Amino acid sequence: MNEHHHQDPPSPMALRVKALETLLTERGVVDPEAVDAILDVYEHQVGPHNGARVVARAWTDPDFRERLLDDATAAIAELGFLGMQGEHMVALENTERVHNVVVCTLCSCYPWSVLGLPPAWYKSHAYRSRVVIEPRAVLREFGLDVPERVAVRVWDSTAELRYLVVPRRPAGTGHLDEEALAALVTRDSMVGTAVLPDVTGGTGT
Repeated sequence: MNEHHHQDPPSPMALRVKALETLLTERGVVDPEAVDAILDVYEHQVGPHNGARVVARAWTDPDFRERLLDDATAAIAELGFLGMQGEHMVALENTERVHNVVVCTLCSCYPWSVLGLPPAWYKSHAYRSRVVIEPRAVLREFGLDVPERVAVRVWDSTAELRYLVVPRRPAGTGHLDEEALAALVTRDSMVGTAVLPDVTGGTGT
């Protein structure tokens, strides 16, 4: 599922945005290099790295984890990760009994300040329309087969509220520090379309 959506034709909104950008550039209102620089920050410098640090802190600091689940916006702000589309956050913790997955059915609301730019599949009509109806089938297409004993909860982001999934900490990571743990966390695991594999040769969680 992850691959073929990259070939989807641009949406009407994307075409309108591109046309507006072209018009503003031609009139000297927008500097295309400045736009590229902003996109580069979110794609390569922010990416999912900020969110991964939030997750790793929650794994290693029980007090922070409690604050994150109680008021994600404030807890994330402690690490300095607030900004565009990250002002109103809720953290969803995956457990042995519950697996959370996030979507935005109306458009593609996404917490840029913690996850960077949204992937193409997140914005696709196929994902947005199907994951709320048949989440297990969609997750299987991502390579994730959630056991029937685990409840799947789908959360619909809005312009006022965005979600961050806190994936389960992999087994075998008890010896890792916060920085090493953050390196294990993926964007898809924080959206809920993936889980993190256990670390072989570790010393437990």
